[in-house]
Amino acid sequence: MESFDPALVSVRSAHFIGGRYVSGPVAMDVARPSDGAVYADLPIAGADEVDRAVENAWQAFRTSDWARRAPRERARVMRRWAELIEADVDTLARIESVGSTRPIRDAAAWDVPFTAECIRFYSEFADKIGGEVAATRPDHLGMIVAEPYGVIGAIAPWNFPLVMASWKVAPALAAGNAVVLKPSELTPFSALRLAELAVEAGMPPGIFNVIQGDGRTTGDALVRHPRIAKVTFTGSSQTGAAIMAACAQSGTKPVTLELGGKSPQVVFADAPDLDLVARRVAGAIAGNAGQVCVAGSRLIVEKRVVSRLVDGIASAFAALKPGHTWAPGTTLPPIISSVQAQRIEGIVKRAVEQGAQIAVGGGRLPVAGAGAFYAPTILTGVSASNEAVREEVFGPVLTVQTFESEAEALALASHEKYGLAAGVHTADIGRALRAMRAIEAGTVWINRYGRTADFVIPTGGYKQSGLGKDLGRQAFEANLRFKSVLIDLNQGA
Repeated sequence: MESFDPALVSVRSAHFIGGRYVSGPVAMDVARPSDGAVYADLPIAGADEVDRAVENAWQAFRTSDWARRAPRERARVMRRWAELIEADVDTLARIESVGSTRPIRDAAAWDVPFTAECIRFYSEFADKIGGEVAATRPDHLGMIVAEPYGVIGAIAPWNFPLVMASWKVAPALAAGNAVVLKPSELTPFSALRLAELAVEAGMPPGIFNVIQGDGRTTGDALVRHPRIAKVTFTGSSQTGAAIMAACAQSGTKPVTLELGGKSPQVVFADAPDLDLVARRVAGAIAGNAGQVCVAGSRLIVEKRVVSRLVDGIASAFAALKPGHTWAPGTTLPPIISSVQAQRIEGIVKRAVEQGAQIAVGGGRLPVAGAGAFYAPTILTGVSASNEAVREEVFGPVLTVQTFESEAEALALASHEKYGLAAGVHTADIGRALRAMRAIEAGTVWINRYGRTADFVIPTGGYKQSGLGKDLGRQAFEANLRFKSVLIDLNQGA
């Protein structure tokens, strides 16, 4: 799928509760990032609407057979759901692309298949993890029984709307929970189609509900609701901290948080194929216009190869094609909103005032009839105290720092706040493993940067980059609570 007419894409301005669309008072406009045009309106769920969705999910959890269904049957429904998602690729990819920063080619070839495969992956956990028999004395029987929490409150971000939603809902549903999902108000519509297809696949109505709204009103009401037994969120560190506080204030409940990052890419002079490394580094910061939690935004490179590497990155940047997400060949998508573009501009401006030099980029790109596009930017001459090094930009801005020794490289790789991901590029396996041990990050990639479709590898951060894990077995187990049982076999003998 190479292109489409955005005017032909229709969306539902509604919540999805109890297996059907539910309208609400229109509260805000939704704009297309590619051209800034308003293409839909959206209701914002207040406390009453949130309560309706959560209570509906709670009743579905209690009265349907979803949690009590034979695990293989639950898995079968989820596999059917994945098949329906794959078959619906044209519709889902267009909805995803028109309202987000995801080019249609990427949405069709990666986002939709990845979403389906994530659901399929977690379906296979349904009958694989169910607790264990404990080692106790012979006249006792000890068991650890796994049970679903009940209703999970999930909040997904705007940068990969479908994919991030699947990370949240797939393990929770496979474990037998009900879910109330709040997608971002900037990218709200693909989640509705996802929920509709779940019901079509045979999931009981109410087990997967979607509510629309903002964080201040809808998100806060969701995480504070007494029926919400666990919260899972991807977004900024500031919002994650606010969610933790809200959960504590309204009754303690576990949280899974994937938060901000300022991830280093450490390049040693002996890295195999520096031209390939340059393209890899460029892709890790320019992909999705840098609007990626794990974006490799800090280049830390051995001094004797810095010029060659920066030149290679600049060449890769120059080959990118900015354009509408529905246009053929777009490889540099828009910034999600003018507000975010202004934030990026402000950080770069202040970084220059603090001593940085703009080697490449440094401003908006003029794209006819388009929204906010920002040129992939390289900032050199930055210190560790520079704002562009300290703060998450969430745009295509790469800072460059140099080193002459391994110890200096690892010291620069450390960040005072963030620890989400890191990349290490070297031909020396010993050095790579020393770096892996030294860098405080939830994920370290060696001689690559970025995830594959290996869902078994979890993701999550250290420090203010998060708490808990998405993906992997760990994400499934995080949606279960474990009950200890001890039986005295001598009683009644």
